[in-house]
Amino acid sequence: MSARSRVSYSASRIAKQVVALGRAIEREYKGRRLDVVITLDRGFVFAADLIRQLRCRVVCHFVREDVRDVDHDGHARREVFFGARPDLKGRDVLLVDAVLDSGVTQEFLLRRLGESRPRSLRLAVLLDKTARRKVNLEPDYFAFRTASNQVWTGYGLAGSSGLGQNLRDLLRGGRNAVGQRSRRRRK
Repeated sequence: MSARSRVSYSASRIAKQVVALGRAIEREYKGRRLDVVITLDRGFVFAADLIRQLRCRVVCHFVREDVRDVDHDGHARREVFFGARPDLKGRDVLLVDAVLDSGVTQEFLLRRLGESRPRSLRLAVLLDKTARRKVNLEPDYFAFRTASNQVWTGYGLAGSSGLGQNLRDLLRGGRNAVGQRSRRRRK
């Protein structure tokens, strides 16, 4: 395996971080119901492991983002759409996503969720990528922080080839990481 595609975070290291995040979240919401909003398609593996660490009452909601390039008065613009939002008035809400990169999508979704006036609204991410942040947003909980601009693959994240979500480790390097790892196993 090349240096570009080495295992950056092993399955055991990820598991330890998820347990630690679960404990921190559990302390904050002890005895209260927690509504967890999970972003599909990236956040499902992280969210599944995280919610199993919570002993409080948990209700899961799933949202799928739809990013579209639209023409607005002759100017191309990217817009983010989400399906119907759950009724979260007066609830403690935790938004769970795998990666916080530019922050634009999460900020938009947090604003939308906040419109229903939840009691509290927090953000938990597996990977906080700070280098390309375009908005002033920091996660309340994160497992790993990196300045890497590379594509990450594994643990629910697909590489640029669309493959790799089923890998147990988190690899830096996108398509090459998956392809090289697969070839290596065939030998």
